[in-house]
Amino acid sequence: MSIQVTQTSNQRRRMRQREEAQKRHDTKIESAREESTQKNVKRDKSSTRTQKQRSVRGRAARKSVGADTRKVQRRTKSAKRKVGRKSATSEKAMMHSTAQQKQSARKTASTKKRASRRQMREIVHVPESQKKPESTVPPVEKDTLRIIPIGGNEEVGRNMDVIEYGNDIVVIDIGMQFPEEDMPGIDYIVPNVSYLKDKKKKIRAVIFTHGHLDHIGAAPIVLEQLGYPPIVARDLTLALIKKKIADYDPSAVDRLKAISIKDVSRPLRLGSMIARFFEVEHSIMDSMGVALETPAGTAIHMGDWMINHDPAEGKVISYDHLRKLPAPRILMLESLGVTYNKAPKSEKTIQSNLESIIANAKGRVILGTFASQVARIKLILQYAQKLGKKVALDGYSMRTNMEIAQELGYLNVRKDLIIPINDIDKYPDNRILIICTGAQGESNAALNRIVTGNHRVVKLKKTDTVVFSSSVIPGNERSVQRLKDNMYRKCDNVIHSDIMDIHIGGHATPADLQEMIKIVDSQYFVPIYANHFMLVEAKKRAMEIGFPEENIFVLDNGQVLDIKKGKHPIVRKERADASYVFIDGLGVGDIGHVVLRDRKALAGDGMFVITVIIDGKSKKIVGNMQVTSRGFIFVKDNFDLVNETKKKVRDIIKKTTSKDTKLDHRFIENEIRDKIGEFLFQKTERRPMVLPVVIEV
Repeated sequence: MSIQVTQTSNQRRRMRQREEAQKRHDTKIESAREESTQKNVKRDKSSTRTQKQRSVRGRAARKSVGADTRKVQRRTKSAKRKVGRKSATSEKAMMHSTAQQKQSARKTASTKKRASRRQMREIVHVPESQKKPESTVPPVEKDTLRIIPIGGNEEVGRNMDVIEYGNDIVVIDIGMQFPEEDMPGIDYIVPNVSYLKDKKKKIRAVIFTHGHLDHIGAAPIVLEQLGYPPIVARDLTLALIKKKIADYDPSAVDRLKAISIKDVSRPLRLGSMIARFFEVEHSIMDSMGVALETPAGTAIHMGDWMINHDPAEGKVISYDHLRKLPAPRILMLESLGVTYNKAPKSEKTIQSNLESIIANAKGRVILGTFASQVARIKLILQYAQKLGKKVALDGYSMRTNMEIAQELGYLNVRKDLIIPINDIDKYPDNRILIICTGAQGESNAALNRIVTGNHRVVKLKKTDTVVFSSSVIPGNERSVQRLKDNMYRKCDNVIHSDIMDIHIGGHATPADLQEMIKIVDSQYFVPIYANHFMLVEAKKRAMEIGFPEENIFVLDNGQVLDIKKGKHPIVRKERADASYVFIDGLGVGDIGHVVLRDRKALAGDGMFVITVIIDGKSKKIVGNMQVTSRGFIFVKDNFDLVNETKKKVRDIIKKTTSKDTKLDHRFIENEIRDKIGEFLFQKTERRPMVLPVVIEV
């Protein structure tokens, strides 16, 4: 009984414990649920508050936008009312703006087109020496001899070389070049001395090798540019230079500082250089060469030269002394005759043939030759005096040179031998000898005027004998041939070098060149004074006799050859400016390639001038448009083309003008030039120079 009671009480106790534990568990769960519910309520309240805030901000923004919109609408209505009140003024302004935009667009297109065409026109061949140097030539280095051909190395004429050592410069020759066929209106060309402009104080002297124009012709202009440095030459050369300078500027003669070389064996010190002169054989009297000694080497400059083994008078000139000059020797040889492969003629043979022609002529003898051939003319005058003939000199340079030769004592003949050209009819024809210039076919020279019948005194006769005692200068072949043709039509006795040996050139043959190289035994060879292909041929002739190719320097105008003491010479990449300086009338260098291009265009296709008068207010053409053609078409025979052109011009003016804008003359003229140029080319396949003239009234 007691055991059962005990079990029952224990069971009741355990049941109460389980019930209490269940209550605690239920309480925890309820507590967790309440916490979760509270969190959700808080989150819902927060979300609701955020949504309310967003709604408030949205309503405010919408109110602001609405207000702005209403303001814009009010402003727009106000602007419209203002536009309505000022509509006429706005329309005019818009029209003006549109017209300006169109005009600006047309200007831009026209400018691009003109630039493109100008670029195409300017793509022309330019010789190496005519290209502007890319960089300035640096000063000459210490112990370095510098040689620069300023002119003469790519043409015939314009001969000029610069020799520089340290602070001393010597210039050799200042020649002129006659214009080429593609240089209309140019009188002659002179060297460009830009390299020497800031070095005037360093120029110790200008040495002239002889008196031909391609060596002294530019002296009046260039000496003035250089500040009249001392000039060195022999008597005849100095006299010819002074005469040219006096003709150019009489007051300049007094500024000349001339040094006459009476004795070629006497040296002359020029700063750090020593100049040693020597006589050379050439076609003019008083020719000489010069050797300039420096510590870095000796530059031997021959000028124009030849080897004459049988001179008409005097002894054969020896050049053996040149090999004794200090090494290294740089031999500078004029190479104009390097392509002449015929056997050299004898001066005695030439003189004998001329004397035979003069003695056997049945009528007058008209002898055309160079005025510089003083030695040959002297012998002819002496022979004419022996035959009892009378001599008339015709041509300004011929008379001038003979007067100078007489003053210097180089020409000793009786005073009654030479008569004025006006007196030739006072003597029988077989006693008259006329010596004149013009054997190169120059239009204004005496011989050409005689042949064309324009000479005021001399009229060509069938019985006359005409003699060409001169060689043809390269570039004059056509004019000389034309002169010969006209002469053969009017005269039965025409004699020239192609049918008889009556002239010998003054330039060295290939054999002479090779012989001179052997005589001088130089270390370096620089061919000069000839076209480029001749310089290359001279190089080949030197290599044929074993001269090392690496010691031969064929230079273009403006190239710089530096010979440093103890080192091999180098040709610098920098160039001196050797571009052409054109002389046209009194203008020196004011004619450039652009002007020449325009002159060639005028010569090729002519010009077409369009003159238009436009009313400044209505922008309409006033009166008749005037069209003038020169060298393009004959207007009276081409009315249809002229009328079409006028119609085109009217259309162009209509498109390029507006009543509300000011006339732009340049724009209108450019449009006419471009459009009419294209139109005329389509119609004729010719490109005349179109010159529009727009006049506003």
